[in-house]
Order: sequence, then structure tokens, then C-alpha cells
Amino acid sequence: MASSSEFDDPQPSTSTRKAVCPICDKWFPIADIERHVDECLTMNHGNDGSPDEQQQQQPASNTPTSTQGPKRNFSIFERSPKPAKRGRNETAPAAPTVTSSAKAEQPIEITSLDTDDEEEPPASDSQNKKPKMMDPAPTARPAPSRPNATPESNVPLAERVRPSTIEDYVGQEQIIGQNTILRKLFEHDTIPSMILWGPPGCGKTTLANIIANRCKRNVGTLRFAKLSATMAGVAEVKEVVKVAKNESKFNRRTILFMDEIHRFNKQQQDIFLPHVESGTITLIGATTENPSFSLNSALLSRCRVIVLEKHTVDSMMRIMERALSEYKAVMVPASQNNNLPDLSKTSYVPRMLVHEETIRWLAETCDGDARIGLNSLQLALSSAAAPPAATNGRSFTDSLITVTLEDVREGLKKSHLLYDRKGDQHYDIISALHKSIRASDDNAALYWATRMVASGEDPRYICRRMVRMASEDIGLADANALQVATATLSAVQSVGLPEADCIIAQCAVYLARAPKSREVYEAYKRCRASIDGWKGPMPGVPLHLRNAPTKLMKDLRYGAGYNLLHKDESGLTYMPEGLEDENYFSE
Repeated sequence: MASSSEFDDPQPSTSTRKAVCPICDKWFPIADIERHVDECLTMNHGNDGSPDEQQQQQPASNTPTSTQGPKRNFSIFERSPKPAKRGRNETAPAAPTVTSSAKAEQPIEITSLDTDDEEEPPASDSQNKKPKMMDPAPTARPAPSRPNATPESNVPLAERVRPSTIEDYVGQEQIIGQNTILRKLFEHDTIPSMILWGPPGCGKTTLANIIANRCKRNVGTLRFAKLSATMAGVAEVKEVVKVAKNESKFNRRTILFMDEIHRFNKQQQDIFLPHVESGTITLIGATTENPSFSLNSALLSRCRVIVLEKHTVDSMMRIMERALSEYKAVMVPASQNNNLPDLSKTSYVPRMLVHEETIRWLAETCDGDARIGLNSLQLALSSAAAPPAATNGRSFTDSLITVTLEDVREGLKKSHLLYDRKGDQHYDIISALHKSIRASDDNAALYWATRMVASGEDPRYICRRMVRMASEDIGLADANALQVATATLSAVQSVGLPEADCIIAQCAVYLARAPKSREVYEAYKRCRASIDGWKGPMPGVPLHLRNAPTKLMKDLRYGAGYNLLHKDESGLTYMPEGLEDENYFSE
């Protein structure tokens, strides 16, 4: 029978009582053995704790507790969540054969650590993942909720004031106003598949966010997924559809919002067709491009196109007035002659006063784009806001910061015009110029020509179109119009912008004031229709009108009988056979 002194040989010469770990077969002071065993069982590895590195502890009590020892020792192994992984430590030496005397001694040493379960582990033991070690963690990281935190200035104002309910939505009364069909469908959560088409900043994304918030309130029946075609692809859409099919088994509809849907080519857009058709998803697409050209016709037949217009000045003022509270500012109506308004209805103490004319000027210069208008307002208020200084006995009125139109106008300029040289604006404005010249409205012709120049249109394109207008709409009524238009094109190519701006304006006004005659153009269209609609082989040229440069051709009677007289005197016909009585200049 082995004595307990045989197991003391591997220990250094010390008076501290130690016990062997039943997992890793290493020796540890009695005060640390239970915590080490728990670590071995939960983390599958032990501390690199040789006896030399452990803190010297006082000898534990040798009171025999043999009846409790086996239970305590058994409970240690019972608490192991992964006892089967003991064999992972392949480098550890085999456990020595422990005799009965050693077994009797070991439980006594372990049971002396009953109070260690209540002790707090060392702070440096970061690898211990027992639940009791995670208790202090939530209190050590309270950063996510700081009640005194200031609003995130990095978030654009347009995003911070974005409405979340349909009642707060401003503008687009013809689409989403009271008693409209779409509004009633929203209120009954019967949202159809649709394409939201409109210029930037008109409220497409805001409308989608309102639908998303409504889905959150009805999470049992609706689910909302948002993707952007600028970042997502077909794989992401397939993943949404996969989840939607599972949700449909529980009578839960999936609404997919695809922003910038025109970024998908027409082949990629085919991914939506079967799922929109079957009702697996309800598609809401947002685009700034004309759906007739940028979207698949099959997709358009499954979705309703909702046309959103630019914001009016009044709706822009309502949007920006509502955003003033983010900077604790109030608007001073023009009717009060810049006097302090009634602040009893405000839920905050104002720090700034903004004149109504300032808000109106911002609303007029943003071109109906709410995002640009709000960002411009944010820039104006941020530059005007100053850190609070000591009042030094000043009154509340004197401490308010006043933002005037002059202050804003100096820092903000109208920097853009909505214009796309390859999109609808390109064709819409040139059409407006053409029709204004045709109607002899010199004022409108000057406006549209100038607007195209200011928007960055190629001046040569404008001149080429005016050459066409000179022939199509003025024609023989003023033969000089065509010469003026071609001379304008030559001059613009010679001098370029900005010197060519007045040349373009002069040509547009000349064409608008010139007499109009579409006789030639209308006759041309009738003649072209006659040719395109001819059935059978085209009629040949009459022999007396054919060219006869050779003797053979003259022998074939080419040019025979031709004379230089007027048609009324020559006795010849100059139309092909069968068309002698055709007159394209008569209706």
C-alpha cells in the first residue's frame, strides 16, 4: 500500500498542502484546486500553474470529512458539461494509480474549499467563461444608453426628421392624401406591388419607411425587407424570397422594398417576376428613371406605377418648419414684423429665431428636393449656432440667436438644377423649347434655351435642334431662318461657352419671332407615308426623265422627248406611272 508521502515527492519543499487535479494531473495548493478543476472542466485546459508560480497559502484544516468527500468529488465531475473531452489532453501523463490511502486523503483536501465557491475569481482570469464570471459584464459596459448624450450631429437632418407615420407625411396629396385609393389601401394593410417614380427628394424612401414602421406594428402578419440595387444583387433577392416562402406558410406577407431598382438590368429584374406573380413578395420599387425605359415591361405589368412630383414651396416650408425643433429654433412669421412669437406652445426653450423669409428662400432654391432643402437648413443653423455663453444679465430675448436671410444667402448658393443629359429632363426641356418656338412665344423660347445652357447641356446639341426647327416649323415662310440657325451652330463651335450663350439666345428668339410655315414638312410626311405604304415593286422612273450618258442608253430611248419647258407647257409627266395625279401639298 502506497503512503501519502510518495505523492509529496514531486512537490517542492514547502509547507503548503497540495492536491492533484484529477483532469490534468498537476499539483495545486488546496486553496486553488477547486477553481482550477472547474476551469479544466469548462475550458478543457488548466492554468499553467506549477507549484512554484502559485501564491503560498496557509495549511488547510485536516479535519476528517470522509463521508462528505466522495459526494463532493462526485459533484465536481457531475458539473462538467463536456466530460468526454478529457482525452483531448494527449500530452498529459497517465494518471498514477492512487491507493486507498491517497483516495482517502484527497477528498479531505478538496472539501476544505467549500467557501471558495462564494469567493470572487481574480480579475486577471479572463478565460473563465462560467456564468458567474459574466455577471459583472453588463454593469461594466453601460455605454449604449447615455441619457445625457447629445443628438448625433453626423446624422443628416433629413434622416433625423424623417416621418414614421402616414399622418406626418408632407406633400404628394394627389397620391397619398385623404380619401385617395392608395391611402385607404395603406390603412387596411393591403399594400399592392408598385413602382415609386419621382425625382430625388420627393419622398419615395420616406414612404417606404412608413410602410416598414407599419409592418413592425403588425409583425404577426407583415414582414418588411429593404434592399438597395446599388449594393445588393440577385443573391440577396433570392435570400429574401426564400425567407418569404417560409413566412407565407404562417400567413405572414413579405414586403420587399428595392431602392434604385433601375440599377438592375432587365435580365436581373426577371428575378422578381414569378414571386410577384404568385404573391410570395409584395414589391415596392423606387426609381428616378422613367420606368418605361429602365424597367422590364413584364415587371411593369405586375406593378402599379405611382408618379411622385417635386415638393411645392409650401410643402417644403412645412417640412423645414417642423425640422427647426432639432436645433431648438422657432420661425418668426413675416406678419409679426420680426417680433418674438408666442412661445407658450413650444415644448422646448428656443435658442434661435429664424425669419420666415429665410425658410421661404431655402424652399425656393432647393428645386423641390426635400433632402437638399433640409441639408441646407442644417448647414445654416449649424453655422449660426454658437456655444452657450454667459448671459451677463442679458434678457432672454437678447440671448436668442437670430438667423436672417442675409446670413443664409451669403453661405448658401443655389448650386444645382435638376437635369440629366441622358434622361427625361434632357428630352422634356428640348421638347419645351421646340414647342415654344413653334408657338412663336419668344419669352418661353428664351427661358428654355437659357435653362438648358445653365444646366450644362451641350450647346452644339441645342444648335443642331434649332437648325431642325428652322426647317420644320419656319420653312419657306422665312428662308433666312435656316441660314441663321446654321450660322449659330458654326459660331458656337468657334467660340464655345461661355461666350456662345448670347448667340444661342439670339437664335432662339429669332426663330420664335419668324413667320411659320409647316407646308414643306407636312408634304414630306405625306410623301413618305405614300412610299412606305406602297404595295408591290416600286414604280420605275419614266423613260423621258432618265439619264442617258451612253449611246446604248440613248438607243433604249432614255431621255427621249425631254424638254426644258414648264410642266404646264412641256406636255410631260414627272411622277411615276400610276401616281400622275398624286399631290402631296393638298390635304
